[in-house]
Amino acid sequence: MRRLVAGTAVGALFGVVISWSGMSSPEVIRHALLFEQSYLYLMFASAVATAWAGLALLRRRERRSVFGGETLTYGRDPVERRHITGALLFGIGWGVADACPAPIATQLGQGVGWAVFTATGAAAGIWLFLRRRAIETEPASEGHGTVTAVGPAPVTATGR
Repeated sequence: MRRLVAGTAVGALFGVVISWSGMSSPEVIRHALLFEQSYLYLMFASAVATAWAGLALLRRRERRSVFGGETLTYGRDPVERRHITGALLFGIGWGVADACPAPIATQLGQGVGWAVFTATGAAAGIWLFLRRRAIETEPASEGHGTVTAVGPAPVTATGR
Protein backbone atom coordinates (compact mmCIF):
# COMPACT_ATOMS: atom_id res chain seq x y z
CA MET A 1 0.00 0.00 0.00
CA ARG A 2 2.90 2.34 0.76
CA ARG A 3 4.21 1.84 -2.78
CA LEU A 4 0.82 2.70 -4.28
CA VAL A 5 0.50 5.86 -2.18
CA ALA A 6 4.10 6.90 -2.95
CA GLY A 7 3.67 6.20 -6.67
CA THR A 8 0.43 8.16 -6.78
CA ALA A 9 2.01 11.09 -4.93
CA VAL A 10 5.06 11.19 -7.20
CA GLY A 11 2.87 10.87 -10.31
CA ALA A 12 0.58 13.67 -9.15
CA LEU A 13 3.54 15.90 -8.33
CA PHE A 14 5.09 15.17 -11.74
CA GLY A 15 1.78 16.01 -13.45
CA VAL A 16 1.52 19.30 -11.57
CA VAL A 17 5.09 20.23 -12.50
CA ILE A 18 4.51 19.31 -16.17
CA SER A 19 1.33 21.42 -16.26
CA TRP A 20 2.73 24.32 -14.24
CA SER A 21 5.90 24.54 -16.34
CA GLY A 22 3.93 24.66 -19.59
CA MET A 23 5.36 21.36 -20.84
CA SER A 24 1.86 20.08 -21.62
CA SER A 25 1.32 22.86 -24.15
CA PRO A 26 1.68 21.72 -27.76
CA GLU A 27 2.82 25.23 -28.65
CA VAL A 28 5.79 25.01 -26.26
CA ILE A 29 6.71 21.61 -27.68
CA ARG A 30 6.25 22.75 -31.30
CA HIS A 31 8.43 25.83 -30.78
CA ALA A 32 11.15 23.68 -29.25
CA LEU A 33 11.01 21.09 -32.04
CA LEU A 34 11.32 23.89 -34.60
CA PHE A 35 14.30 25.28 -32.63
CA GLU A 36 12.44 28.55 -32.05
CA GLN A 37 12.69 28.37 -28.23
CA SER A 38 15.14 26.71 -25.87
CA TYR A 39 12.79 26.33 -22.89
CA LEU A 40 12.13 22.62 -23.45
CA TYR A 41 15.81 21.84 -23.96
CA LEU A 42 16.75 23.71 -20.80
CA MET A 43 14.16 21.65 -18.88
CA PHE A 44 15.61 18.45 -20.38
CA ALA A 45 19.14 19.54 -19.51
CA SER A 46 18.15 20.26 -15.91
CA ALA A 47 16.47 16.83 -15.68
CA VAL A 48 19.57 15.09 -17.07
CA ALA A 49 21.84 17.03 -14.69
CA THR A 50 19.63 16.16 -11.71
CA ALA A 51 19.54 12.47 -12.69
CA TRP A 52 23.30 12.40 -13.22
CA ALA A 53 23.96 13.94 -9.82
CA GLY A 54 21.48 11.64 -8.08
CA LEU A 55 22.92 8.50 -9.70
CA ALA A 56 26.46 9.61 -8.91
CA LEU A 57 25.49 9.90 -5.24
CA LEU A 58 23.69 6.55 -5.25
CA ARG A 59 26.61 4.74 -6.88
CA ARG A 60 29.07 5.77 -4.15
CA ARG A 61 27.86 3.02 -1.86
CA GLU A 62 25.29 0.25 -1.72
CA ARG A 63 21.73 1.53 -1.53
CA ARG A 64 18.38 -0.12 -0.94
CA SER A 65 15.01 0.89 -2.33
CA VAL A 66 12.87 2.87 0.08
CA PHE A 67 9.76 0.68 -0.08
CA GLY A 68 10.95 -2.76 -1.12
CA GLY A 69 14.34 -3.01 0.52
CA GLU A 70 15.94 -4.45 -2.63
CA THR A 71 19.56 -3.62 -3.36
CA LEU A 72 19.78 -1.07 -6.15
CA THR A 73 22.12 -1.93 -9.02
CA TYR A 74 22.97 0.04 -12.11
CA GLY A 75 24.06 -1.82 -15.20
CA ARG A 76 24.71 -0.60 -18.70
CA ASP A 77 23.10 -2.37 -21.61
CA PRO A 78 24.63 -2.08 -25.06
CA VAL A 79 22.71 -0.03 -27.61
CA GLU A 80 20.61 -2.35 -29.73
CA ARG A 81 18.55 -1.96 -32.89
CA ARG A 82 15.34 -1.89 -30.85
CA HIS A 83 16.59 1.17 -28.95
CA ILE A 84 17.25 3.08 -32.18
CA THR A 85 13.92 2.00 -33.69
CA GLY A 86 12.03 2.96 -30.53
CA ALA A 87 13.75 6.34 -30.36
CA LEU A 88 12.87 7.06 -34.00
CA LEU A 89 9.23 6.05 -33.54
CA PHE A 90 8.98 8.08 -30.34
CA GLY A 91 10.50 11.13 -32.03
CA ILE A 92 8.22 10.89 -35.05
CA GLY A 93 5.16 10.51 -32.84
CA TRP A 94 6.29 13.38 -30.65
CA GLY A 95 6.78 15.62 -33.66
CA VAL A 96 3.44 14.73 -35.25
CA ALA A 97 1.33 14.88 -32.07
CA ASP A 98 3.29 17.61 -30.25
CA ALA A 99 3.06 15.45 -27.15
CA CYS A 100 4.77 12.56 -25.39
CA PRO A 101 3.16 10.39 -22.67
CA ALA A 102 3.45 12.86 -19.79
CA PRO A 103 1.80 15.78 -21.63
CA ILE A 104 -0.91 13.44 -22.92
CA ALA A 105 -1.79 12.47 -19.34
CA THR A 106 -1.71 16.07 -18.11
CA GLN A 107 -3.80 17.26 -21.07
CA LEU A 108 -6.40 14.60 -20.28
CA GLY A 109 -6.33 15.70 -16.64
CA GLN A 110 -6.79 19.32 -17.69
CA GLY A 111 -9.85 18.36 -19.75
CA VAL A 112 -8.28 19.11 -23.14
CA GLY A 113 -10.66 17.31 -25.51
CA TRP A 114 -8.32 16.69 -28.44
CA ALA A 115 -5.91 14.85 -26.10
CA VAL A 116 -8.33 11.92 -26.33
CA PHE A 117 -7.20 11.40 -29.94
CA THR A 118 -3.54 11.55 -28.99
CA ALA A 119 -4.11 9.12 -26.11
CA THR A 120 -6.02 6.81 -28.47
CA GLY A 121 -3.04 6.84 -30.86
CA ALA A 122 -0.64 6.07 -28.01
CA ALA A 123 -2.88 3.23 -26.80
CA ALA A 124 -3.07 1.85 -30.35
CA GLY A 125 0.73 1.89 -30.57
CA ILE A 126 1.00 -0.02 -27.29
CA TRP A 127 -1.61 -2.50 -28.47
CA LEU A 128 0.26 -3.08 -31.76
CA PHE A 129 3.50 -3.57 -29.84
CA LEU A 130 1.88 -6.17 -27.60
CA ARG A 131 0.19 -7.91 -30.56
CA ARG A 132 3.52 -8.67 -32.21
CA ARG A 133 4.55 -10.59 -29.08
CA ALA A 134 7.67 -8.52 -28.58
CA ILE A 135 10.49 -9.42 -26.26
CA GLU A 136 10.67 -7.07 -23.29
CA THR A 137 13.63 -6.68 -20.97
CA GLU A 138 11.97 -4.61 -18.27
CA PRO A 139 11.67 -4.27 -15.39
CA ALA A 140 15.38 -4.00 -14.90
CA SER A 141 15.02 -5.09 -11.28
CA GLU A 142 14.58 -8.68 -12.49
CA GLY A 143 18.27 -8.77 -13.28
CA HIS A 144 20.63 -7.72 -16.00
CA GLY A 145 19.71 -9.30 -19.31
CA THR A 146 16.50 -10.88 -18.07
CA VAL A 147 14.13 -11.46 -20.95
CA THR A 148 10.43 -12.10 -20.59
CA ALA A 149 7.75 -12.30 -23.25
CA VAL A 150 4.76 -10.01 -22.98
CA GLY A 151 1.49 -9.73 -24.86
CA PRO A 152 -1.16 -12.11 -26.08
CA ALA A 153 -0.33 -15.51 -27.51
CA PRO A 154 0.35 -15.53 -31.26
CA VAL A 155 -2.50 -16.48 -33.56
CA THR A 156 -1.79 -19.37 -35.94
CA ALA A 157 -3.23 -19.95 -39.41
CA THR A 158 -6.02 -22.02 -37.85
CA GLY A 159 -6.90 -19.16 -35.50
CA ARG A 160 -5.78 -21.01 -32.36
